[in-house]
Amino acid sequence: MHDKPSSDRASIRRKVVAVCRRLARHYGPVEPPPEEPVLDELIATILSQNTSDTNSSAAFDELRRRFPDWNAVRTAPVGRIARAIRRAGLSNVKAPRIRAVLRRIHQERGELSLDFLRSWSAPEALAYLREFDGVGPKTAACVLLFACRMPVLPVDTHVHRVSRRLGLIGPGTNAEKAHDDLAARVPADRVLEFHLQLIRLGRTLCTARRPKCEMCPLWDLCPEGLHRLRAEAG
Repeated sequence: MHDKPSSDRASIRRKVVAVCRRLARHYGPVEPPPEEPVLDELIATILSQNTSDTNSSAAFDELRRRFPDWNAVRTAPVGRIARAIRRAGLSNVKAPRIRAVLRRIHQERGELSLDFLRSWSAPEALAYLREFDGVGPKTAACVLLFACRMPVLPVDTHVHRVSRRLGLIGPGTNAEKAHDDLAARVPADRVLEFHLQLIRLGRTLCTARRPKCEMCPLWDLCPEGLHRLRAEAG
């Protein structure tokens, strides 16, 4: 009775490896971004919520241009912070969150750095980051994956959609539950690659509307893609 779930997990893990290999052939290997200071990554990720990479990057650059360091942001009026990050959208929400993060870290640690998280275990670091207002599972996972290179998988809209269509998670699995499910199914040494490659696929071929299944290198691994192609053929 207990063999089938274990067998299913092993089968899905093999499928994940096959997905990564095919996407590497299709798009080329991933190039991990440089490791930034952990606090920089957290603030950049908060800015990236509900906006494009272009807008969040512009907002981060403007924030660093207007303030000499994070301590200046910590002590600034929230309205001034909001004006600096306007390009990221929801600035009246993100500005007080960023300042609250900085104030709490300074109060607890006496300095403005989160680099100590690199020496923590992933569960401990996740729990710590989730205590900040506005830091959900995806934001926390992004910080640990990119700044700390911990094998913690962020599930954004592309990873969630593509994983569901591939049958790597159940059809009714929401994004928060998908973090737990995929954590058990994606090998640790494939987490960064899997995350970045699925985003590539989700942006180019496996789009939310009108996915280009006929062009997808994973069509024969994808239950939804097979269904769509058969329906179109017949």
